[in-house]
Amino acid sequence: MNTRHHTKLVHEGQYAAEVDVELIETENDWSPCLSLDDAYKLDDVRAALRHGDIQRASRLARVFSLTPVPA
Repeated sequence: MNTRHHTKLVHEGQYAAEVDVELIETENDWSPCLSLDDAYKLDDVRAALRHGDIQRASRLARVFSLTPVPA
């Protein structure tokens, strides 16, 4: 079993976050997969962004504010 670093992007409303996770690579068909802790981390960041709790999301990820570009 090998692990490798990966950055997942989470987008909610006017915010986006880069969440660092470890992908677990095995010999089975479900590879690569996340650990349960990393899956919960992604869910926590998404919930914090959805509720506008940027401070909580910032503890778990790098948070960015998205600004629309006029056409």
